[in-house]
Amino acid sequence: MSRPSITDLTAFVAVASHRSFRRAADELATAPSTLSHTIRALEARLGVRLFNRTTRSVAPTQAGLELLARLKPVLGALDDALESVAGFRGEVTGAVRINAPRVGAALIVREVLPLMAARHPEVSMDIVVEGELVDIVAGGFDAGVRLVGSIPRDMIAVPLTRPMRFVCVASPAYLDRAGSPKTPEDLKTHQCIGHRLPGGRLYRWDFERNGQALSVDVTGPVVLDDEELMVEAAVCGLGVAYVVEAAAAAALAAGQLREVLSPWLQATEAAAVYYPGHRSVPSALRAFLDIVREVSKAG
Repeated sequence: MSRPSITDLTAFVAVASHRSFRRAADELATAPSTLSHTIRALEARLGVRLFNRTTRSVAPTQAGLELLARLKPVLGALDDALESVAGFRGEVTGAVRINAPRVGAALIVREVLPLMAARHPEVSMDIVVEGELVDIVAGGFDAGVRLVGSIPRDMIAVPLTRPMRFVCVASPAYLDRAGSPKTPEDLKTHQCIGHRLPGGRLYRWDFERNGQALSVDVTGPVVLDDEELMVEAAVCGLGVAYVVEAAAAAALAAGQLREVLSPWLQATEAAAVYYPGHRSVPSALRAFLDIVREVSKAG
């Protein structure tokens, strides 16, 4: 039996990790049909079925799972070996793939990418905006962006921001019509724009003043899972929104929104970039993290 190529084995690991020809093809920058042909040729060469396929799903067989478990560390070690000579090239090259919520992605684009482009023009940045907390390793990402409290404990976190405030905001027209809430309990008589978390439950609005903490379950005419849309809904006069201050900053500055309940809203968690701690850091990701640290200190 002839030995499969590294390209064939990399294709197998991508499909097995994503359990999707389409997502694996996106990662490898090839067509799903080409990837399917590669996998069939690999199965024929090995004489073993590696995947069970239906029209809607693909999953590794027991043989596929065994091969995946053995190949991932081998290919990881190969990547590490190649990366170890990267410094001798005299420039940083490669790609960095990031998973982030919309607000975090905006911070990266605004604060970090201009410096990356100026200092490391050979590095390609690929940012996927996703509200749900995902497994960045299984998803093929180099790093993610989330609030510190939601980052898995086996990851290494690099601060991106100082602790951020959540704010309650509403349009001037809404407040003129409904009045301004004076305490969090007043929100129960207001129209509030709900925030649905990735798991499906509604987010409770948390407040604190002089050591007194309150959590309020709110109701209203609309529930959304995207902070930019929540801000837009508030601008349109649909009610009070509870969002990270950065998401509402532009609308507040433009006078499209007003902040309410300010004394009850304190700085809470910082956002951070996080990455797996059990593998070596490629030069492109290391350069990105260095700039994140620089931006965080400057902020």
